[in-house]
Amino acid sequence: MPNRKATNVIVQGALGRMGCEILDELCKHDDLCLVAAVDIRSDTDSLTLSNGDSIPISNSIDELQVEADVIVDVTNAKGAQKAISTLAPKGVNIVIGSSGIQESTYMEAEYLANKHDVGIVIVPNFALGGVLMSHVARILAQYYDYADLTETHHEKKIDAPSGTAIAIAKAINEGKGKSMNVAKTDHETIANTRGGQYGGVNIHSVRLPGRVAHHELVFAGPGETLTIRHDSIDRSGFMPGVVSAIHTAVKRPGLTIGLEQILNI
Repeated sequence: MPNRKATNVIVQGALGRMGCEILDELCKHDDLCLVAAVDIRSDTDSLTLSNGDSIPISNSIDELQVEADVIVDVTNAKGAQKAISTLAPKGVNIVIGSSGIQESTYMEAEYLANKHDVGIVIVPNFALGGVLMSHVARILAQYYDYADLTETHHEKKIDAPSGTAIAIAKAINEGKGKSMNVAKTDHETIANTRGGQYGGVNIHSVRLPGRVAHHELVFAGPGETLTIRHDSIDRSGFMPGVVSAIHTAVKRPGLTIGLEQILNI
């Protein structure tokens, strides 16, 4: 049941690995109350939480019959857009942790957040180290002309490259003030072995079982390289960021992009 003394939360994508971790985490916080869950794969109307409580679960946010302060979406770009367009007009604050968000969704989120005076927080990476990696990359980019980025995730991640990899590449371009140089190859014996490219940053995406989220950035200059690496070994490392994003969505109307804005980095 909704708790008027707490922030009432819905989790969309509740049966996924990230969704399950968020459900368990929110059960530990007295000031956060899970009131419902959404997952397209659900074959029941009730979900038992780790603390023994039960909450309703639906296949779609259109079927929700409860009031909430915040929805946390960890599905995909389509699910995120649906949450924004459906719930922002109803006054529900929104936290998006899904990957592959399109520019049009960011624009819609900003418009609806301002129109309906709700907080929408879109976070490519909930890990503190991932955010700090982008921050450091922005600073170092001015000193180097070449950069290569490899990101590794679990085999079921639906998009490539990761949202974090794109954020890091954007930070490099912002710090450099222009695109990085590209060491061109005359002939690729196997197509695409040089990876994709964003603003001169070569990006390589690896998908393997047993992985969570890993990013390795190599800056290169004459006679040297500088390597920065961040590893998310367990999804529990994302949870402080998720909780901070929920609190921010409630307290800060408008669009907030990235954990760095919450942490004032």
